[in-house]
Amino acid sequence: MPGLDDLYREIILDHYRSPRNRGELPTPPARLAVGHNPLCGDEVTVYVDVENGTVADVKVSGQGCSISQSSASMMTQAVKGRSIDEVQSMVARFKSMLSIGEPPPPRSTSSNGDRDGGAATTSASSPGGEAGDVSGDGSELGDLEALRGVVKFPVRIKCATLAWNTLVEAIDAPIPT
Repeated sequence: MPGLDDLYREIILDHYRSPRNRGELPTPPARLAVGHNPLCGDEVTVYVDVENGTVADVKVSGQGCSISQSSASMMTQAVKGRSIDEVQSMVARFKSMLSIGEPPPPRSTSSNGDRDGGAATTSASSPGGEAGDVSGDGSELGDLEALRGVVKFPVRIKCATLAWNTLVEAIDAPIPT
């Protein structure tokens, strides 16, 4: 029977081979930010369309290693349709998951009463179904938990967080005119 590491490896490879939400959004109304990891050459451009305080659409383009590209793909699925507050909370929890020894920030509650509204669980793309809260730390990041193993390789943490940091920059960027 395959182990959890095998499942996580499959999730990462699936997102690398078949990235979700690749491409560009027209600017305006979308905002964009460009991120670069000079240590390994990863590059990502994040386009985000925010309507009424919610991420209406998000696309990514760029090139890089399987970790950075998979993380970007999973991120787009996790944040689309979420409020900016939910996205900021998710970014904090994701980055906390990749920080050794730090407890996860508290979860937000969506308007429908679900914790995180099912944040980041992309069971349709998961080879073994929902990843769920497999860590036991309550972070409930779904398939994003597949990237937890990156903490064993500290230099790769920047690869995993590149798209997330760029997303925050894009959200905070002024709308191009």
